[in-house]
Amino acid sequence: MENILEFFTALYDLSNAMAIYILFGLAFAGVLHELVPDSIVTKHLGKENILSVIKATIFGIPLPVCSCGVIPIASSIKKSGASKGATLSFLISTPITGVDSILATYGMFGWVFTLYRIFTSMIIAMVAGILTNYLDKEVVKEEKHQSCNSCCSSTTSTASEKKKFSLKSAIKYAFVTLLSDISKALLFGLFFGALITIAIPQNLSNILLEYSWLSYLIAISIAVPMYVCATASLPIAAALMLSGVSAGAAFVFLSAGPATNTVTIGVVKKMLGTTSLYIYLGTIIVGSVLFGLGLDFIFDINSIDVKSLIHMNEEAGFFEILSSLILWVLMLYFTAKTYFKKS
Repeated sequence: MENILEFFTALYDLSNAMAIYILFGLAFAGVLHELVPDSIVTKHLGKENILSVIKATIFGIPLPVCSCGVIPIASSIKKSGASKGATLSFLISTPITGVDSILATYGMFGWVFTLYRIFTSMIIAMVAGILTNYLDKEVVKEEKHQSCNSCCSSTTSTASEKKKFSLKSAIKYAFVTLLSDISKALLFGLFFGALITIAIPQNLSNILLEYSWLSYLIAISIAVPMYVCATASLPIAAALMLSGVSAGAAFVFLSAGPATNTVTIGVVKKMLGTTSLYIYLGTIIVGSVLFGLGLDFIFDINSIDVKSLIHMNEEAGFFEILSSLILWVLMLYFTAKTYFKKS
């Protein structure tokens, strides 16, 4: 009974932490879809080459969007004609960095650590994108929904026609077309994420200290399924270093944590296919560990200021709970609709 209560408490906390960012990402994707013609996305991100991957990576770096908020935006640019590699590189670079995260990283760790974080996230994202474009030729069948017929037909107009912004179309595209595509994966990811959360031991820093060089692998195994945004990962990484864990091991968590979680993993598989999922996870894991080792080799932990910590573990407010409620209603509705349609 106690474990069941812990599970639903973790699910409640996880939903409150993620929902507002997912809804923001959906809204942003809807507006982006209305403002940016599909022809522009296809032109700059549609080709399976290195340049499209670089553009997608650079485009994603300054956006203050977390690993869940980026899902609908990535889904939107994929639907608009972006290549798999460009979509994947955008998915990786966007949540690791962001204007808010960059400033917070600078304030906590200094400019050297900040530049290192930005540079490494770009490398990981571009490598993943390039590998995907060259190695993944799997064709992912996209589901068609009656609700998106009008939306899809509006995007088939010629590039010469000027697209007028429609708030109604933006909302419909965001909260019907996109959300119906990813609702099942989101639902599964939330449940699995809650299980992972209650399975993580409370004395994490002690475990990382005890196993020394294995701390990299332990950090990556915790970071990959766990949901934590780029800014919220900073005080966790700082706390690990204050506990005696090496800067490199903490950096592994700082890099892989925001880039992945159970929700994103499920959506990547559905949106891009199994091969892209393997490249996505493999590049982040290998890249984070290698750059973590590089950080320990190049920099001294004593040169990093970790005295100033950010307090992120606040009680969920009204908007967080409301966002969570709205998201759950929509997810359950679209999941049930898909289930009964197949039956």
